[in-house]
Amino acid sequence: MNLVPDYGRSFGLWRAGAGDTWRDYTRHAFVKGLGDGTLPRSSFIHYLIQDYVYLVHYGRAWALGVVKAETMAEMKICAATVDSLMSQEMSLHVAVCAAEGISEDELFSAVEDDENLAYTRYVLDAGLSGDYLDLMAALLPCAFGYGEIGLNLAETAVADTPYREWIEVYAGADYQDICRNLGGMIDVSLAQRIGDEPEKSVRWGRLQKRYSRASALEANFWSMGLRGELRGKLRSL
Repeated sequence: MNLVPDYGRSFGLWRAGAGDTWRDYTRHAFVKGLGDGTLPRSSFIHYLIQDYVYLVHYGRAWALGVVKAETMAEMKICAATVDSLMSQEMSLHVAVCAAEGISEDELFSAVEDDENLAYTRYVLDAGLSGDYLDLMAALLPCAFGYGEIGLNLAETAVADTPYREWIEVYAGADYQDICRNLGGMIDVSLAQRIGDEPEKSVRWGRLQKRYSRASALEANFWSMGLRGELRGKLRSL
């Protein structure tokens, strides 16, 4: 089963344009392990540590969206996303890692794996060197992909998977509402800047490349998680 969520027209176009890269991301072996419960615990904890660090930079990139925005609606949704990341999504990481004896201070100072470093800096560079649309094309694969993964795992995961809490966060109504709101926002932003059929614009190819590249970096992030190299990754730089 592969449920395709409705996060708006632009999501559908970008998703289709990413092709195999999107499938590599949303149907990765790490994702399957979450669903059938076979993912090693060490891999999951290693992923959570790295994802906490990732979300710190992801939040900074969304804050940059406030700077790059051209409308109050865009500013509000970027600011709301930062708040949601900091007050809700990251709390899951903190709680699970605390049960493993890992403090939030240790999470914040954890050493970034190369895949994490490459991904977060790619997203930030997209925003610093480009405009609002460039930044969104690099940011949204994370939000949309996790939404799609959550929906699919909610339908297919075995009942006793130890990763049920993670699945419920991303399949839940709150996160799905975030994805739909982001999808509606980017549809409007694209229409305001490059027309009602943005895929016919000369800019579309560049935006698709950004979206596809960020999707590939997401798949690499899962592969990093599978390595499960937990020890030695909590030391401070």
